[in-house]
Amino acid sequence: MRLLLVEDDERVAAALSAVLGRHGFDTVHVRDGEAALRQLLPAEGDCPAFGVVLLDLGLPGQDGFEICGRIRGLTSTPVIMVTARADVRSRIHGLNLGADDYVVKPYDTGELLARIHAVSRRTVPEDTAAPGGDTDSGTVLRLGTARIELPTRRVSVAGTEVALTRKEFDLLAMLAQRPGVVFRREQIISEVWRTSWTGTGRTLEVHVASLRSKLGIPALIETVRGVGYRLVVPAE
Repeated sequence: MRLLLVEDDERVAAALSAVLGRHGFDTVHVRDGEAALRQLLPAEGDCPAFGVVLLDLGLPGQDGFEICGRIRGLTSTPVIMVTARADVRSRIHGLNLGADDYVVKPYDTGELLARIHAVSRRTVPEDTAAPGGDTDSGTVLRLGTARIELPTRRVSVAGTEVALTRKEFDLLAMLAQRPGVVFRREQIISEVWRTSWTGTGRTLEVHVASLRSKLGIPALIETVRGVGYRLVVPAE
């Protein structure tokens, strides 16, 4: 996922960018609101859109509250306010302006990562269509001969419907909405099974094997050794 980090403190930004990078995020850092708005303008070329904006409030020039309001005029990209302002009034004001979440510094890195994944799940960006495939209003994913209907939870391959369990569908949908992105095992367990990694690793492996077998496209889900899994878009 590509993140936009709006943070005027270079040391804080460098440390957070390093952590995010280790978890597979591509982070673009800017120091002020105007630079953030320029990054969020519709871009020409192949530059992908941002999945989430991490927005500090104590910015030079216009503060984060004003920038959040202006971001909402440009895009529906999820915004997480990350700030030292812990008072309830600031939280309410930020959420009323259109922020999707509000995290108070100092924060636990694991919690921030979980919140990033949580808000990104609520939005399927327009550019998440698989290369060589497409999406229908973000609700139908086509990956080669495979078709995944998110609202009806139906999956078909080459026109033949494939019966999946609830967890198998949740796992497939998670990977398919971010083709090519590596999902860590811990992240998958947390989001699909709503539990911790301990003792659940074998369950994930069994579900991946079952999906490969039922779909008849073993190469669709690739194991990234020592990390997790990613969905590989089949060649046309």
